[in-house]
Amino acid sequence: MDTKPIANKPGTAAAPALFEPLPIRSVTIPNRIVVSPMCEYSSDDGFANDWHLVHLGSRAVGGAGLVIAEATAVSPEGRITYGDLGIWKDEHIPFLQRITTFVKSQGSIPGIQIAHAGRKASCEVPWKGGTPLAADHPCGWQTVGPSPIPFNRQSQTPRELTQADLVHLVDCFSAATRRALAAGFEVIEVHAAHGYLLHEFLSPLSNQRTDAYGGSLANRARLLLQVVQAVREQMRPQLPLFVRISATDWVAGGWDIEQSVQVARWLKPLGVDLIDCSSGGNVGHARIPVGPGYQVEFARRIRHEAHMLTGAVGMITDPQQAEAILRNGDADLILLAREFLRNPYFPMQAAQDLGVPAEVPKQYLRAIKDSVSRDRD
Repeated sequence: MDTKPIANKPGTAAAPALFEPLPIRSVTIPNRIVVSPMCEYSSDDGFANDWHLVHLGSRAVGGAGLVIAEATAVSPEGRITYGDLGIWKDEHIPFLQRITTFVKSQGSIPGIQIAHAGRKASCEVPWKGGTPLAADHPCGWQTVGPSPIPFNRQSQTPRELTQADLVHLVDCFSAATRRALAAGFEVIEVHAAHGYLLHEFLSPLSNQRTDAYGGSLANRARLLLQVVQAVREQMRPQLPLFVRISATDWVAGGWDIEQSVQVARWLKPLGVDLIDCSSGGNVGHARIPVGPGYQVEFARRIRHEAHMLTGAVGMITDPQQAEAILRNGDADLILLAREFLRNPYFPMQAAQDLGVPAEVPKQYLRAIKDSVSRDRD
């Protein structure tokens, strides 16, 4: 992978890096702007519905190059809340397929993040407090984790997963991948961040096992590597595979950027194409220095030290900031979350701010100056 900053040919005008296509395997993401996975907590029994169609579809209309569906549970007990999206049964496929068909019709690439919440599962939806629910609560269930260590004082003590459980878990990720491909997703991201199950195995703060899945870095990374291998085996070789990590726990003695770089090096030969670089979420008492672009340094280090494509995410809110990240060679994609909640048409605004014609649906041409039609007919 070329980790040099994006540069212009001698004698040419500076074209915005934010609108350069990015080919990965046989998929070409038309620009570098990505809708980050954002949980909507609006499903019933894991099923997508009109809310998800409009939420994801409107960001495709807005011009995002890649639209990644929220953390989608590979099993019922892998949900953060009872309202999470799911992909643990074939019946989930048809409506997801409706979403991917629309996203593609707008010229965007549809992606999905597959996940298991581990010890942070069985919670109330955020607008009802987001509090952990007991296993015997009508909307709750028993949580699981690498070790019987609760996330916080209010959380359940998770049941420690057996090695047989781990074999089944890998199978769940594999089956979820098969369903995601059947639904038409063209990018799959494995969620190994934010204190959810795969991150819990990586971090010594949450993983105190003494078997082959605990102790050394290689052991703690074993489950993630097995999941990734199973996912890649299900995927067509021409499709991109991402992994989202929390590059640090922000706590001394926990997961950190040095371990993240090493795991990225192990993931690359297994067929991972890009590391999506987030942070935190594994312990409640971490002090995280949140600020503009506060996680970009992690994307830069993994990009240059593991020689992999990376995505930068976190408090990236304006086109100039995003453009600078790409120009500096810190990352290859820019993932936006809350900014896309505020403005579904961020890419159109970014194009105008950076002085390039905005590609917009033909239905919107009359409202946006210096635009060109995105009509594919």
